[in-house]
Amino acid sequence: MHKTLNSNSRFRLFLLSTLTLLAGIFAGTTQAAPASIEGRWDITVDMGGKPMPSWLEVRHSGYSTLVGQFTGFSGSARPISEVIFKDNKFSFSIPKQWEKGDGNLKVEGTVTGEKITGTITTPEGKTFNYGGVRAPALRTLTEPAWGTPIKLTAGNEIKGWRASGGENQWIAENGILRSPKSGANLITEQKFKDFKMHVEFRIPKGSNSGVYLRGRYEIQVTDSKGMEPSLDQMGAVYGFIVPSEMVAKEAGEWNTLDITLLGRMLTLVANGKTVISNQEIPGITGGALDSNEGEPGSIYIQGDHGPVEYRNITITPAK
Repeated sequence: MHKTLNSNSRFRLFLLSTLTLLAGIFAGTTQAAPASIEGRWDITVDMGGKPMPSWLEVRHSGYSTLVGQFTGFSGSARPISEVIFKDNKFSFSIPKQWEKGDGNLKVEGTVTGEKITGTITTPEGKTFNYGGVRAPALRTLTEPAWGTPIKLTAGNEIKGWRASGGENQWIAENGILRSPKSGANLITEQKFKDFKMHVEFRIPKGSNSGVYLRGRYEIQVTDSKGMEPSLDQMGAVYGFIVPSEMVAKEAGEWNTLDITLLGRMLTLVANGKTVISNQEIPGITGGALDSNEGEPGSIYIQGDHGPVEYRNITITPAK
């Protein structure tokens, strides 16, 4: 005789079928082990004997696609829609940004252990060799003890700075560092790791400057009153971090920046308001002096983008 299943038997059968189905689904969604290219890379490009810094991050998107972002030796970080990777070789292409030429920027390379090597082809069609190493995590696990503040601006002399990148147009007057026109950048002779820093700046309408932390991470200094916060306006880490609000004053008024940098973690107080609170800077920004993120670096201020004035620049290193 044919037997009908009672309610308990039907429920057990339903439960077994459901668990079997779920097991199959979860088995199919298990992500593969990270590819050897995944992570962050500090890159140095050989441009005819001149080292130029770049940076790359590669990460998973879904089951098998690799995406990322790239900072060249000019401009800001740019997204990579797909990184092609097979047998420890990789390649990607991204649209041009500030470069000349009509093509894309193309990167090819090979992963060998904890290093990458390869070529970068610019939108103009010029090809350069590069080498890269894994970027350090730069995690700070303890609260620092602070050292003695160092005043970087004072009097009518420029002390502790060197000019770079053009004719030196900087003038020191009554404790104010003044750049009346585009010209050289100023770089501190002393290098720093973790620190607190106070900066005051005044910028005319339409001008542009920046303060580079360790010579690698640019805090934007722009005439931004009334603008929406963005990756390229005042208080941003260029291309990486947007400030929570725009607090810029009118062009020609003095603004203040109070910066704390511990490892990669940044807190920025602009004109008395915290606009970046303990956020990670992923990598170097365009215009960096080098890509050696594990080393102390200089402070540098831009003077090649238009007139700007700085005063009361004080840095307090962590011990």
